[in-house]
Amino acid sequence: MESVPSPSAFTQSPGTAELMEQILYEVKRVVVGQDRFLERVMVAMLAGGHLLVEGVPGLAKTLTVKTLAQTLSGQFKRIQFTPDLVPADLVGTRIYNQKTGDFSTSLGPVFTNLLLADEINRAPAKVQSALLEVMQERQVTIAGQTHFVPQPFLVMATQNPIETEGTYPLPEAQVDRFMMKVLVDYPTDEEEFVIVQRVTGPRVEPTAVGTTDQLAALQRECRQVYVDPSLVQYAVKLVSATRRPANVGLKDLAPMITFGASPRATINLTEGARALALLRGRSYALPEDMSDLVPDVLRHRLVLSYEALSEGLSADDIIIRVMAKVPPPPKPLQHEKLVA
Repeated sequence: MESVPSPSAFTQSPGTAELMEQILYEVKRVVVGQDRFLERVMVAMLAGGHLLVEGVPGLAKTLTVKTLAQTLSGQFKRIQFTPDLVPADLVGTRIYNQKTGDFSTSLGPVFTNLLLADEINRAPAKVQSALLEVMQERQVTIAGQTHFVPQPFLVMATQNPIETEGTYPLPEAQVDRFMMKVLVDYPTDEEEFVIVQRVTGPRVEPTAVGTTDQLAALQRECRQVYVDPSLVQYAVKLVSATRRPANVGLKDLAPMITFGASPRATINLTEGARALALLRGRSYALPEDMSDLVPDVLRHRLVLSYEALSEGLSADDIIIRVMAKVPPPPKPLQHEKLVA
């Protein structure tokens, strides 16, 4: 029988909670509301994953990522995807120098810490594939030479749900490389009031409170967060239920799902639960850390059938039904929240 680590093993290193609190404080000085979205961005950063974000324009998606880069003294670049882009516009190319007669390598905008790929579905398949390859391999090969992107490296790609003319849908196999798909909604009336006051008032500049080296250290610490085997089994059962819903008593859902989630979903649920636990001040994951992330991790991985679409079912509707049939395990650790 596997031994459970003692409570003394679940301690954060000194300064971890303070650093994350300072980062969030600085971002919140600039960005109003969007707490859930910001939390997901932080989870992706700590877990080393990438985000696909869907939301109408003007909801502070760019501002959030740019501010986060400033607080971490990291590089931030934004690419506006358009139908006339070519892969070299992203990854770089070789340039001939007439004076010297030599070729030099000009690296593209993907060589940064935080990359915002705006309206990724406006670019043709070749460009989408070039970006998704960098996301997976974290390197680019130009003229036989391999160039590694800076670490840490986070891609946040956005899609506009209200405009589909002139867009190229992301292939299901490639969209699987995103850790989460987050839906960003409009702010509340109170938040919008504060947004207007803040934007029309004196400009607020975020202060750098950390470095990319400290973020890399946080990522390493995140990998040490304890995940109980029962939680991993919970992730496996959830993902398996999207492939074979009849096994959990959801036989009527089988015709609605063409393809279920891949093993990447199980991995991302586990890594995401670790990151969310670290954000919440714990060095061990609880069931709610994982269940909170299930819709974001699974919604873009389900390929629905025409029957589901004709009945107006969304991926979120199916995920809610699956979660109701696959209960989370009892809390494996009953320790009080540990304070660093």
